[in-house]
Amino acid sequence: QVQLVESGGGLVQPGGSLRLSCSASGSGIAIMGMGWHRQAPGQKRELVAGITDGGSTVYGDSVRGRFTISRNGAETTAYLQMDSLNPEDTAIYFCRAVRVVLSSGEEYTEVWGQGSLVIVSS
Repeated sequence: QVQLVESGGGLVQPGGSLRLSCSASGSGIAIMGMGWHRQAPGQKRELVAGITDGGSTVYGDSVRGRFTISRNGAETTAYLQMDSLNPEDTAIYFCRAVRVVLSSGEEYTEVWGQGSLVIVSS
């Protein structure tokens, strides 16, 4: 069984910064890629950023240059550093892990976290 737990969301001023964390748990877990997606009310979920086990990154056009995704050494935690935030960044941010393998041999194509709310407002 795999769990993703997000943290770090909350209210931030326009122009401010926020750092989200996503921790994955599982016995002998190995994760090919991790990323963040976001969804605003009435909008479809969109890619924010992703990172592979090789360190390759991808960013959505609207956040490129402002957000930075990274992983810890064990590659079980993903971070999203968000700078120069604006009201358009307000959304629920969901952590996503792809191609997850446990020591038992159990494999998951995709695992989602519960989401963390980010509100950018004065």
